[in-house]
Amino acid sequence: MDTGKGLLFVLSAPSGSGKTTLMAELLKSDRRLTRSVSMTTRGKRPGERHGREYYFITPRQFARERQRRLLLEYAQVLNNWYGTPRRFIDAARRRGKDVLLGIDVQGARQLRRSGYPAITIFIQPPSLKILHQRLMGRGTETSAQIKGRLALAKRELRCVPEYDYVVVNDCLMDAAEQLRAIVAAERCRVRTSLTW
Repeated sequence: MDTGKGLLFVLSAPSGSGKTTLMAELLKSDRRLTRSVSMTTRGKRPGERHGREYYFITPRQFARERQRRLLLEYAQVLNNWYGTPRRFIDAARRRGKDVLLGIDVQGARQLRRSGYPAITIFIQPPSLKILHQRLMGRGTETSAQIKGRLALAKRELRCVPEYDYVVVNDCLMDAAEQLRAIVAAERCRVRTSLTW
């Protein structure tokens, strides 16, 4: 990583593990961090705003971004495309801002393969049983959808060894504190040789 540039922190987690809540906690307590906003071809949901939750674009615009290699990573999920625009992250890092990016394990894998410098963190639920309870407690999905999410979570949990860090979200405040400690440690890491 280049000295004088901000860092990129990538968080991945199975659905229901608390990634979004933990990212919000981190952003609240650290002004040097900024959240990366992804692009999507899906329609806006009630209350969502362009540029806040996502950049909402057409499939044609998304294809153009991909062809120009302007996305750090991308994936198609349920007939919609999602991707991370590189220009925002590059611009924030040049200004010395650290960027927080929440993406799935496939996106994190693409990012690693690209060689783009990133610190990867996996947010892990304490157990599949607790993850099941959390998903049920949300009341937003059918039992079949929850079953599918748990099957996906099992596959995602096998990817933990690919990450630099793992944080078990058993207690939100403890997990948030561990994330803050990781960010602090990475900011102190020596990345270039010293010149006198």
